[in-house]
Amino acid sequence: MTKKLYYTAPDVAAWTTTVTGIRQDGETYVVTLAETGFYPEGGGQPSDAGTIAGLPVLEVFEENEEVYHRLPAPPGTGAVSCAIDMARRRDHTQQHSGQHLLSAVFIEQLGAETVSFHLGRDVVTIDLAIEALSEQELLAAENRANELIYANLPVETYWVTPEKAERMPFRKRPDVSGNVRVVEIKGIDLSACCGTHVKRTGEIGLIKLLKAERHRGMTRLSFLCGQRALADYQQSHRIVQAAAGRFGTSRGQLLEVIAKWEHEKKELEKRLRQYEGIVFAVEGERAAAKPGRMVIGRYSQYGAKELQTIARLIADRYGKTSLLASLTDWRAVIVKAPSSPLHAGNWLKEQAAPFGGKGGGNERQAQAFFPSLESLEQFLARVETANIDDRSY
Repeated sequence: MTKKLYYTAPDVAAWTTTVTGIRQDGETYVVTLAETGFYPEGGGQPSDAGTIAGLPVLEVFEENEEVYHRLPAPPGTGAVSCAIDMARRRDHTQQHSGQHLLSAVFIEQLGAETVSFHLGRDVVTIDLAIEALSEQELLAAENRANELIYANLPVETYWVTPEKAERMPFRKRPDVSGNVRVVEIKGIDLSACCGTHVKRTGEIGLIKLLKAERHRGMTRLSFLCGQRALADYQQSHRIVQAAAGRFGTSRGQLLEVIAKWEHEKKELEKRLRQYEGIVFAVEGERAAAKPGRMVIGRYSQYGAKELQTIARLIADRYGKTSLLASLTDWRAVIVKAPSSPLHAGNWLKEQAAPFGGKGGGNERQAQAFFPSLESLEQFLARVETANIDDRSY
């Protein structure tokens, strides 16, 4: 059986040991060692990473109390050098210990038990047995958790017998057989846990709550601890400072300036729509003045959305069917006159198909996209040459 250094000597980052077993599993190899410091995935905590004989450790898992290491190639026999990715280990340790502390705080302040825990690559979550959390409750919990970090309380790990475990006031009763590993934050929390943890709460560094959302009748709380929380603050600080600089204001006044900017933006958009209405009316009048019942127009300054507005205006105000093309979007739109028997969707689909045009619509209006400007021009020339009358189609 492998000796588990992550319990007996958790600070060991590198060691030399012997390979006790190798088996091929698909394109990888599963290896057992006489001693291992690699923590296997379990209890909501991902496994450690690092190297064995210079080979990257792809996965670490435990079965029947044996620890297995997945490698991309066999490490050879005899003595091998092992090294843990300590940055990853410290990160996981900070997040896991922070979760214990935070869960204890929610019991203390709100009686809300932690139902599940997930230590993700980017964020940590716990599901709390409470329907909702107010901003005040979240702030109070965050402040209390960080107060306990500053207190630098001792965190102890030890094993107890099943009989002793039955008498201990665990935050959550363990559902295990045999001896129980205990993680105790002095005076604050007592939990059964197999994960890696800090020695004092000060090593957690910082806890920052991110958001709380409803999830299956409970509250899912996302948070960051330690280096992750610091990195998140550094990124947020850069973004806020850059935004403040763009708006020419201070960080403290940024929200007020943005609110003013949003109001001004809405006013400008309103005026723009008014001006667009005037411009489209002029365009519609100019196009409708052309002879014939079907107006055909080419535009490089408008997209299909704007042309639909102009085409509807021509149909409604001047009683003419209009086929308008956007030379930038390679699109054509048609809106038929109210008195026309033409089915716009069917007509455009049939006429555009020989030129690679694809699209459709309903009886009154339709739109088609062409593979190139050349194919769009060929389609328009065909319609003009045929001199199609929308009443006779």
